[in-house]
Amino acid sequence: MLSIGLHSLVNGLMSSNQIQNLSYDGTRDWSALVVGRAGLDLYPQPSGVKTMSAETFASDVGGSGANIAIAMKRSGGSISLVSALSEDPVGSFVKNRLLEEGIDLGLMQTTNGDERTSLAIAEERPLDCEVVIYRNNPADLQVNCNDKIELAISKSSNLVVTGTSLIEPKSRDQVLAMMLHAKNHDCKVWLDLDYRAWNWPDKKSTRSAYQQATKLAHVIVGNEEEFKILHDDLASQAKECSLNNQLMIVKRGENGCTLFSGELRIDTGIYKLEVMKPYGSGDAFLGNLIMDYMSSGDWKKAIEVGSAAAAIVVSKQGCASAMPTHQEIKSLQDSMSIEPKHSGVKNAYPST
Repeated sequence: MLSIGLHSLVNGLMSSNQIQNLSYDGTRDWSALVVGRAGLDLYPQPSGVKTMSAETFASDVGGSGANIAIAMKRSGGSISLVSALSEDPVGSFVKNRLLEEGIDLGLMQTTNGDERTSLAIAEERPLDCEVVIYRNNPADLQVNCNDKIELAISKSSNLVVTGTSLIEPKSRDQVLAMMLHAKNHDCKVWLDLDYRAWNWPDKKSTRSAYQQATKLAHVIVGNEEEFKILHDDLASQAKECSLNNQLMIVKRGENGCTLFSGELRIDTGIYKLEVMKPYGSGDAFLGNLIMDYMSSGDWKKAIEVGSAAAAIVVSKQGCASAMPTHQEIKSLQDSMSIEPKHSGVKNAYPST
């Protein structure tokens, strides 16, 4: 096993307590398997107009699973997407775009019933930005945890699970089986809560599903709203993660990001670019954070790389196609300092 050490986090100094490490076996075939939806995105054109006033629409592949997979691939990862697409022209469009990005589709499944690949219509506006998502009987929730997926998990460094794959009981059982298999085969499990209220019947159902999944995760990622769906009190959730030897990463928008590990926390700021639209940042953040952490072993550096990727995506047209390369991220970090809304390692849980 190759254990990646944690670099110094604040002015070259560190307390006797240490932020928890994740260790990786450098011989694994895959950097990550990503579990979640892939769909068709349409953007009203010209950029900036409301959907009702669109003259044309620009197309792209989208969905949180596809976005994260593409972010990780552009960052140099070997990535396979675990999902399902409908056997129709929309599913074929998504498949072709994923292949063009270099995403391995050997684990992609196909539905032949009345299930459909998701469609999103997303306005490119910094304010008053409406996104309409059609997920009627979504194909991606038909994925099954088969022997081929289990074998791939045992050969992967990470399993990245997006919360929308937990919506329906059948899909949830399959995804939980993947997570358990990953835990049993030293594959690190990342859970992106990825909460959208309209996907769920009620808060109670969401909380129950999330709580089942978090028990099988090494790292839990979400914004403050998403963590409040999981637990009423953020401080209590952080302490629970500490007891379970889990890492917790809270995205705070303009206030940066906080990682909780035991009784320690790392607070980081943001890279401030002009915002074109508000979506896609979370997927860019997570994909690049994971890839950088695998190579650097430095949580603060990895979070800052993820933050740079997030800033780039919201400053550009599109979503999956806006995911930056390693060189684009480096250029931004070389030209701009991160704005330290918070900084450093602290011995405190969040106040609520």
